[in-house]
Amino acid sequence: MNLNDFEKTSYNGLYISKENHPENGRKFIARFQYNKKRYVKVLGYSKKDELTRKGAYDLLEEYKNSIIEQFEVKVEDKKIEKLENVNEELNSEFDKLKQENEQLKSILGDFTKLNPETLNDGIQKIYDLEELKKYQIELIKLQNWLETENKRMIILFEGRDASGKGGAIRRITRYMNNKHYRVVALGKPTETQKNQWFLQRYITHFPTGGEMVLFDRSWYNRAMVEPVFGFCTPEQYEIFMEDIVNFEQDLVRQGMILIKLYFSVSKEEQKRRFDRRINDPLRQWKFSEVDMQAQDLWDEFSEKKYEMLRRTNSRSAPWYVVRSDNKHLARLEAMKIILNSVDYDGRNYSLNFEPNEDVNISVQRELLQMRKSQDY
Repeated sequence: MNLNDFEKTSYNGLYISKENHPENGRKFIARFQYNKKRYVKVLGYSKKDELTRKGAYDLLEEYKNSIIEQFEVKVEDKKIEKLENVNEELNSEFDKLKQENEQLKSILGDFTKLNPETLNDGIQKIYDLEELKKYQIELIKLQNWLETENKRMIILFEGRDASGKGGAIRRITRYMNNKHYRVVALGKPTETQKNQWFLQRYITHFPTGGEMVLFDRSWYNRAMVEPVFGFCTPEQYEIFMEDIVNFEQDLVRQGMILIKLYFSVSKEEQKRRFDRRINDPLRQWKFSEVDMQAQDLWDEFSEKKYEMLRRTNSRSAPWYVVRSDNKHLARLEAMKIILNSVDYDGRNYSLNFEPNEDVNISVQRELLQMRKSQDY
């Protein structure tokens, strides 16, 4: 149909043929656009169908309305279909949430009665423990390697009170063979020990071949705790600081694997942990008279810590400073440091052994931070 053969009428969308057929008369057509689609339809003839322009336009409107109605029905059907799909998805999601809720209740009981903070802490601990297990498996491999190679390992755990040393030791040794490791936490020296060479009471606990010994505080008591509380003379302190590097170098030269971990807790976090110990009946036994002085003597301990890290860090026996405000990250990083200390057999290289530089802090960085602020 050639539009050039038609001319517009005064009615919008209605066209009439230019030529007048002798029998049929002039042809009327509808031509319009709706919803970005063009429609063309023959409506009839002036003689054959006795159509006037007004009558043809009425047919055009009828046709146009039928197109609009069909479109609206399709749109409505799509809306209904979409709503049905949405309802189906919502019902499916509701059933899923209901199932998950029932599963949680079967595991946690009536958890709505629990303190949300306590519940969150407990659930987070589960995830944390699962993350540690991969590295705890590696620690067992390391322990087996020490036994096979007849190697000796000492790990020193140092840090202020409530810095997380004990918790880290418990996580590190949790699955180890207790026949081949020992945790040493020495109390006050006896009168006999006071009259011996200072390091003698530590040496008696040193590992034999295939064994690992973890010192919960070590001979570095003389570098921090003893001078602050006056348990040693300035001369004894200075002798220790001058001699200990050579002592440790000798240990390493004789085949000892020596790892020195310093757990660095902030003053604010230490106070929070002390307050928790005071208020929590399950932790009150941890709080001591010495703890009460730790915050008051913070600056004195900071001064001794600074000197200890500066003067006793050596290439053969370096310090590893572990920021311990986040206990889980500190424990994880301590495990990585221990595992990276030797090339044991069967290492799982799919694990991430790279240090977290926000937690595993170099001695130089820690000293720089302490020069700016004594918060650590």
